[in-house]
Amino acid sequence: MHCARLLFTATLSTFLFSCNPDRVQYNDQLKQQMADMKVKRVTNADLSEAVNSWGEQIVAIANREATAKLTAGAETPTVCNLSALPKTQALAKRYGMTISLLGAADVQNPKLAQKEREVLDAYLYNVEKKLPQSSNIQRIGDTLFVYNDAVPVTDKLCQACFGTQKQPLAVWRLAFPKREVIRHINAKK
Repeated sequence: MHCARLLFTATLSTFLFSCNPDRVQYNDQLKQQMADMKVKRVTNADLSEAVNSWGEQIVAIANREATAKLTAGAETPTVCNLSALPKTQALAKRYGMTISLLGAADVQNPKLAQKEREVLDAYLYNVEKKLPQSSNIQRIGDTLFVYNDAVPVTDKLCQACFGTQKQPLAVWRLAFPKREVIRHINAKK
């Protein structure tokens, strides 16, 4: 009987100590994970609309920041590889995407998907023929959205980064993983 009581007390105390409410930490990361696991109904149109909207906004901010840095006398290589653009880098981190500035030489870049190289080739053709440029979104496989937007040839950024090339061309490339787009999109009720 004494042994059973001792065993019961030990089991009860172990149970009480293991149910300590301080043991579970509800931090921001856990809250974000729980929010990410909620079911959302998102259509392809919703995804494209979000990528287009975010792409336009991020490119506008990146253009302003790069032009301001170049005007202030920042070193051209640090602006062209985007290391001197903290706001742009913060936006890339926030949306879980990568941003880069591509030029005419990237038409042959094997690291880019075939579709992306074809789009760059079209941008290059438009520059050579003095045709208007427009932004576009490419879906690469089922996991990536790439937003492209050309920088005008007469823009200070294009001239500073690619002005010495035979045909100056600067194109913003924003690569959004589909998972991150879904995570950041507001679900429709």
